[in-house]
Amino acid sequence: MTQGFDYDLAIIGAGVGGHGAAIHAVSCGLKVAIIEAGDMGGTCVNRGCIPSKALLAASGRVRELRNAHHLKTLGIQLGNVDFDRGAIANHANTIVSKLRGDLTNSLKRLNVDVIQGWGKIASAQKITVETDKGEKTITAKDIILAPGSVPFVPPGIEIDGKTVFTSDDAVRLESLPKWIAIIGSGYIGLEFSDIYTALGCEITMIEALDQLMPTFDPDIAKLAERVLIAPRDIETKVGVLAKKIIPGSPVIIELADFKTKEVVEVLEVDACLVATGRVPVSKNLGLETVGVETMRGYIPVNDKMQVLATGEPVQNLWAIGDVNGKMMLAHSASAQGIAAVENICGRPREVDYLSIPAAAFTHPEISYVGMTEPAAKELGKTEGFEVASVKTYFKGNSKAIAEGETDGTAKVIYRKDTGELLGVHIFGLHASDLIQEAANAIAQRDSVNNLAFRVHTHPTLSEVLDEAFKRAAGAGSH
Repeated sequence: MTQGFDYDLAIIGAGVGGHGAAIHAVSCGLKVAIIEAGDMGGTCVNRGCIPSKALLAASGRVRELRNAHHLKTLGIQLGNVDFDRGAIANHANTIVSKLRGDLTNSLKRLNVDVIQGWGKIASAQKITVETDKGEKTITAKDIILAPGSVPFVPPGIEIDGKTVFTSDDAVRLESLPKWIAIIGSGYIGLEFSDIYTALGCEITMIEALDQLMPTFDPDIAKLAERVLIAPRDIETKVGVLAKKIIPGSPVIIELADFKTKEVVEVLEVDACLVATGRVPVSKNLGLETVGVETMRGYIPVNDKMQVLATGEPVQNLWAIGDVNGKMMLAHSASAQGIAAVENICGRPREVDYLSIPAAAFTHPEISYVGMTEPAAKELGKTEGFEVASVKTYFKGNSKAIAEGETDGTAKVIYRKDTGELLGVHIFGLHASDLIQEAANAIAQRDSVNNLAFRVHTHPTLSEVLDEAFKRAAGAGSH
């Protein structure tokens, strides 16, 4: 099938996106090579979702077992709860090594050629790879770029990996400083504040915008602040910018007013986590050889994942995952990889971003899919429909009551006229698992009027959504 090429498909980057694309391509009968300069598994497996979830699981247990009041309501009494930082860190490392191994083995089993080294485009359908043993050139009918992203470090911030660090270092949990500043209140900042406070650290959370958790739906952000921040050892500062951070003992942080940029305060803390988002890895990929210019570092693509040069698709070149900036989530990268391979095989496919869910694995969790209420209202204004929303609460759910975990809410946003589901936001126990039902409903463009008749298991947390759909249909469009 390779018609004069070494491979049907060569993929640069073996993260979740590249790996997913490779596996799907093999199932479509393609001969595949995957090129990786760093660790197999990319950010998610090595420095992101997987190790952070392992730390959250361990620290979450510590928090739970130290909550004497909560255990007492269940009739349980415990003595002292201790933990070993090193053992918790090892738990995360062991899982990372295992998954990295599984990933490499799955590719070998499927006869995907794994090439270790830095791959870049040499010309259309040709890649050079800098390996330990020198340069190697391969040709492929199609090329997918999946190089991923790295943590963004704003100017003025100096990183030493020990006292001032990004999530890349934080997942190694090499120390538990008494007082940690966290720059940013997105999901990375929130998850680490959850880990650190459970293990006895004090936090100062610094957010440049004038509200915490600016990317979340406002109602959810408000409740999350009340449960995840207010009762914990977390001090918050909003509307201030970390203008300068100097590593050392102590770490010195100059805080400036976000609007005037004038220094308003100097903090001295034991350590600082910089969680200010991520930037694409798009330098030194040889994009100029095919006339592609990045936009703010992102590789422009169309809905089919074809790379664009001056607005036109570059033949046989695709880009997926964080590097195209559409949606920086592991499962989104994987969906894009599968879509790109489908398009390569002549079966048109696009990714439906509205139905891709996301979650923050705090205790309790936050998850969402579709639009926030302000975004939905904005769309309603443009397209001429009215938006409504309903909320239900975990404190009315039998399973949550039985678990003694009643903090939480589900918010359903829908069109008043057709009842079409536009967004669902959940804060509460197992929110990350509960959101899938809503994601599937949005993928089908289902309406609350249909969803209100779906039968849910009793007693389960899923009834929080059942009640919300019924409430929406009752208030909605009959």
